[in-house]
Amino acid sequence: MINPALRLWGAPLVLGLLTASGLLSALVSDTWGDMWSWFALGIPVVVMVVFALRRPALARRDRDSSNDSRNSRCET
Repeated sequence: MINPALRLWGAPLVLGLLTASGLLSALVSDTWGDMWSWFALGIPVVVMVVFALRRPALARRDRDSSNDSRNSRCET
């Protein structure tokens, strides 16, 4: 069983560490640091885009299922 605190805060901590390491490497290093900073700063952006695009689909699914349940109650 996974610790509840780790389950809740694991992903935000990983994204925060990626962001911090990307910012630090962009400031103090060249070549490989530039590549790492692009990667480390891009991953949180990709995660946000994925969840932003998923949210309208989830809201639409919830709205449709609530309408179906209301319609079935009205018919009886």
